[in-house]
Amino acid sequence: MVYNVIGVTSGTSLAGLDVVFVALTEVRGKWTYEIKAAERLAYTPEWEEKLGGAASLPARDYLLLNSEYGHYIGHAVNQFISQHQLDHQVHFIVAHGHTVFHVPAQKMTAQLGDGAAIAAVTGLSVISDLRAMDIALGGKGAPILPIAEQLLFPDHRYRINLGENATIAVQQDAQFLAFDICPCNYVLDALAGTLGRGYDDEGKLAAGGVTDQPLLNALNGLAFYSEKYPGTLASKFGTGVVMPMIQQHQLSTQGKLNTYTHHIAAQIEKVVKDFQPQEEGASNSLLLTGGGTANKYLVKVIEELLQPLNITVTVQQEPFRNALMIALLGALRWRQEPNALASITGAEKDSVGGALWAV
Repeated sequence: MVYNVIGVTSGTSLAGLDVVFVALTEVRGKWTYEIKAAERLAYTPEWEEKLGGAASLPARDYLLLNSEYGHYIGHAVNQFISQHQLDHQVHFIVAHGHTVFHVPAQKMTAQLGDGAAIAAVTGLSVISDLRAMDIALGGKGAPILPIAEQLLFPDHRYRINLGENATIAVQQDAQFLAFDICPCNYVLDALAGTLGRGYDDEGKLAAGGVTDQPLLNALNGLAFYSEKYPGTLASKFGTGVVMPMIQQHQLSTQGKLNTYTHHIAAQIEKVVKDFQPQEEGASNSLLLTGGGTANKYLVKVIEELLQPLNITVTVQQEPFRNALMIALLGALRWRQEPNALASITGAEKDSVGGALWAV
């Protein structure tokens, strides 16, 4: 079966909407994909301000913004369809929306982007609110992408994504686990931002710095890293805990970038060691994905730390990875198949998540 799907995502960095048109093919339980068109539609300064300030809005204004943003996404998708000549080719749209609130302890999550509005504007069926059912069942609603990674890239024992957080998905005995390792690009980009840069291009700034051992020890000693797997990082852990700790140390920005890069690599090494296979001949390959793979220095430090473990590292640079994975989660919802696993999120049971707005 082939599903022609548009996946839409928006990250907390407010870089813009990632829109991907992908052909997802399922044959006897095996999935493959072909990205046929993809684009990042940058936000205007006005939309950056609206989304960035959404969490502080009164309830009525928040709901109005939810509707307005849904219409905005719908028009952006129409523009994408027209530009890439995709009329009458799209089966449905999967829109993750823009996360504003995520409070799983109180069974609440909220992503801006009204699915009904997107459907009304585009005239296409829309799947949205992918995290809501898992949250209602007592799960953390995150991470939600590993099940899609498992289906598309099943041949790797470890799949580590270097995104805003570094996350891992791994098969442990008969159980499939996935969880956050540590903050990643969110902190690196914030540090680069103190020098007026959006990010550290290829990790060149970090490579020119010197590791500060006291700061590295303090970072590695944070209580989160002693908690039992699987763990989920609070959305403000990077800004509320990690950044203040880093800024307390009198170092150059390059030194801070270098030290934090080594912290990320150290936490990845620690987790991978904990999940080394005991059986002979088991796969020991690792797939490294996400925006952080463009940081050559970070990848180099990770590879050096993992080399003694005889792990084969494969780097996959797919700039529209999240939108691709969201599209597949929507395809599973369309088929009424589980797209959230209790073993990952801690929910009462596996679930089929997503609201369907059919037209």
